[in-house]
Amino acid sequence: MFEKIALLSVYDKSGLEPFAKKLVGLKFKILSTGKTAAFLRQHGIEVTDVSDFTGFPEILEGRIKSLHPKVHAGILARRNVTEDRKAMCDLKIPFIDLVVVNLYPFESKPGIEMIDVGGPTMLRAAAKNFEHVTVVCDTTDYDEALSVIARRSPKANDEAISLSFRKRMAAKVFAVTARYDAAIADFFDLRKTSLRYGENPHQKAFFELESGKKPLWEKPIQGKELSYNNVLDADAAWWLIRELKGELFACAVIKHTNPCGVACSKKSLLDAFEKAYACDTTSAFGGIVAFNREVDKNTAEALSKIFLEIILAPGFSKEALDILRAKKNLRLLISCETAGPDQTVRSAGGGLLVQDSDTAMESAKTWQIKTKREPTQKEMKAMALAWKVAKHVKSNAIVFASTDRVLAIGGGQTSRIDAVKLAARKLNDSRSTIHACPPVVWRDPRVVASDAFFPFPDNISAIAKTKATAIIQPGGSVKDAEVIAAADQYHLAMVFTGVRHFKH
Repeated sequence: MFEKIALLSVYDKSGLEPFAKKLVGLKFKILSTGKTAAFLRQHGIEVTDVSDFTGFPEILEGRIKSLHPKVHAGILARRNVTEDRKAMCDLKIPFIDLVVVNLYPFESKPGIEMIDVGGPTMLRAAAKNFEHVTVVCDTTDYDEALSVIARRSPKANDEAISLSFRKRMAAKVFAVTARYDAAIADFFDLRKTSLRYGENPHQKAFFELESGKKPLWEKPIQGKELSYNNVLDADAAWWLIRELKGELFACAVIKHTNPCGVACSKKSLLDAFEKAYACDTTSAFGGIVAFNREVDKNTAEALSKIFLEIILAPGFSKEALDILRAKKNLRLLISCETAGPDQTVRSAGGGLLVQDSDTAMESAKTWQIKTKREPTQKEMKAMALAWKVAKHVKSNAIVFASTDRVLAIGGGQTSRIDAVKLAARKLNDSRSTIHACPPVVWRDPRVVASDAFFPFPDNISAIAKTKATAIIQPGGSVKDAEVIAAADQYHLAMVFTGVRHFKH
């Protein structure tokens, strides 16, 4: 009488009655477990208990129901493999052709007893054998499943439709079980940390370390809990200061994930901090300061005089900690030595947007000099610093720099000319309150870096007015020739890197 066997075991019984009745009409024998079997019988549907099918009773208050070789052999057996068919025949095990399972709602009702074991096992087994078995894990797919099953005929196109559907349902199973397992991992709090709040105080947030990945910093050794914004800013600071790891002393000041001051020094960490902070003392208020060396006493004393959210460094001396602990809310993070994740992931379009991390940094040996005037050695050094920083500024990005410090930054603008004008305004806006910071002397070059090409020569005219002497940019504009001609007109040196560093 029966042509096929369907195994039904669901927590959510929405639409189950009409679905099961139509399966019976399509000559399916129904196997079921526990409450699902009872539900079907209540609605007059003939059903065989899995325990009768296997000859083994449900035990441990229902924890063991479907975990039996007869069930899983029926699901996993390959119909086109002779050895599989012979084993099934010898053991008198029938094939199971349809598996319909949805899981305990662990995400909405977390708890040990809500961890489904048999359900995911049956789903994954059926999904693995999708070439021969149809699997359904979502009640919204019942109608389409019935339509595909009812279509069964010798026609090649019908089989192609059926296989395509089975494969799509299998993919859905693995997505569902992956999310389910992730929710269980969260329950055990293995790699998930609650944050103080999200981007705004009314938003909840958490940080979850990707499986197999190393953190970029250790847990705060002092200060308030991290918020969503703190993590984003610390991440931006970690990547930027990593770019400067070859410098003897380096400091970066970050605000809203954008650099607002960067400097290097051969003298001391304090010297690097003072020069970085002097770039834009207004923007630095409430920001993050990152270092490539251990924070010492002198640097800690300077840091303690301003309001900061986070200090990120490879370490803190005992004297520095004694000073900074007076600011109880100040978060101190110890950066970790790691290559960082090889991919960046963000949510977009209702899904995940994934790309390789931008770890490229072009050597000056590969730069192409495009202007009549070649850059001096000091200009080359200044452009190297400006280029590293421009990579970490939100597009459109313009960075003015000298050999040892950033002078002004224009970032996050919708047009490149606006980015140039913003940076130029900051360049001329003297707001430094640190009198000990050595000034930029006239012998130091003033160079400009652009994260992407200049679309029009008007940018060069605006830069020339700032008394900059050299420009570094990727090149690649249809108007490159006009841009180069403008640079020659103003006696500017210009190099192309050939690589763009957009940051959104």
